[in-house]
Amino acid sequence: MNKMMQKNWIMAIALVVTLWISTAPVHGRDLGRTGPEPGREQGNPMDHLDTDGDGSLSQDEFPGPDDHFLLFDKDGNGFLDSTELPKGPPPRKNMGNRQTPQADPGTGTIPPDTTTGQSGRYTVVDTGTLAFYNGMYEISEPVPGETFYGQDASYQGNVPAYTDNGDGTVTDTNTGLMWQKNPGEKKTWDEAESEISSFELAGHQDWRLPTIKELYSLILFSGIDPDVEDTDTQGLTPFINTQFFDFSYGDPLAGERIIDSQFMSATRYVSTTMNGDETVFGVNFADGRIKGYPVTMHGAGKTFYVLYVRGNTEYGKNNFIDNRDGTITDLATGLMWMKHDSGRFNTGETGTGAMNWEDSLAWAEDLEYADYSDWRLPDAKELQTIVDYTRSPATTRSAAIDPVFTVTAITDEGGNTNYPYFWSTTTHKNMHSGGRAVYLSFGEALGYMQSPDGTHELMDVHGAGAQRSDPKMGAPSDYPQGQGPQGDVIRIYNFARCVRSIN
Repeated sequence: MNKMMQKNWIMAIALVVTLWISTAPVHGRDLGRTGPEPGREQGNPMDHLDTDGDGSLSQDEFPGPDDHFLLFDKDGNGFLDSTELPKGPPPRKNMGNRQTPQADPGTGTIPPDTTTGQSGRYTVVDTGTLAFYNGMYEISEPVPGETFYGQDASYQGNVPAYTDNGDGTVTDTNTGLMWQKNPGEKKTWDEAESEISSFELAGHQDWRLPTIKELYSLILFSGIDPDVEDTDTQGLTPFINTQFFDFSYGDPLAGERIIDSQFMSATRYVSTTMNGDETVFGVNFADGRIKGYPVTMHGAGKTFYVLYVRGNTEYGKNNFIDNRDGTITDLATGLMWMKHDSGRFNTGETGTGAMNWEDSLAWAEDLEYADYSDWRLPDAKELQTIVDYTRSPATTRSAAIDPVFTVTAITDEGGNTNYPYFWSTTTHKNMHSGGRAVYLSFGEALGYMQSPDGTHELMDVHGAGAQRSDPKMGAPSDYPQGQGPQGDVIRIYNFARCVRSIN
């Protein structure tokens, strides 16, 4: 059989396997599920890919790129046996291993875990969330099986750790990225683009504007979201480590809101926001969100704070492999994802896959899928790793995610085909409560913008790939014109895509 015929044969087998696995059980808590019993995708991928029946996979039989094959070929014999396939560790029940890191009494900082620094890889830094919340307020730590178990603080990630180099730079010892410590005065997009070509700091000239994934690696959800109308910053905590990075809230005396502390990334939105505005993504370390911001406002360039970065140019680049069992492994982050989202399984009160935050946590914790039982809902920073900022509904007619994943299409508030918001485990705390949780928008981040005549128009106000937050409970009908300065659409019933760690 020649190579082309063999590939066609593999594709035919893959189609048969796909049709077969779509009818098997996914076990998990019944959250008012209606419709047909969802399928459990299982079985040994070797059974479907070993086309010559010799009990191993050659490079031609392997379904992924050549570099993936070489990575899994541990003994270097040119073949993969069943033990070398990327299945991850054996199933285990979620038990959680959150331990409060102990700060160095001399410096007040948390020492890095030298086993987690992975220069050249896409290391996901923990969100810094240590507190536990119910649907509204802080609570004591829930144990496995209790309501609200499985939230962000239930699981320990790579503890945020930095080194102040004493020369105006800060190194993130997890990601290997070196950062400018002081952002200086705000800049427009054009000013930053012009400056970076000759920018020098600490003897280095290879500085660059960070991508939105690089910039988001710095966010910490130990921050507190302030009220938009407040002018007093006393008692607030920003969403970035101020022991290492210089940070300022917006200046009300200069006509700014205190939340006007937006930091620019190099990632331009592939579509437009508002009324056709050219848009760049940024992170607001004052209120803890990703938003698409207009490059120009009122005929002039919008200004942002800028932290230049250098090193680890591979950061933020995924390396997905389809395991052919309903799971996707990202070799860059060491995370395994469900290929399908909760919409595939008709779960939740509505039977559509959309759930409130509490039910999303429970569904993930109780899930048995693809022979694994240690699934969980991702935290905010894990979930952001699978956003594909080169895609959008308006430009690629798809969700902002690699097409190796499937995404449930929805009908949005304007009656148009769109894609969901996805829950994370991370609480977005404000001055009043912990009643909101972070979501990532894989479709357009819609809002009801008010016109001068008082009417409201639904539009993409933040961009696909934005990170916002929704109330953990309640009814969307209580927010007929959204909430916040741009009238963010409030759904409450968002979708879930579960994750597990493989290293």
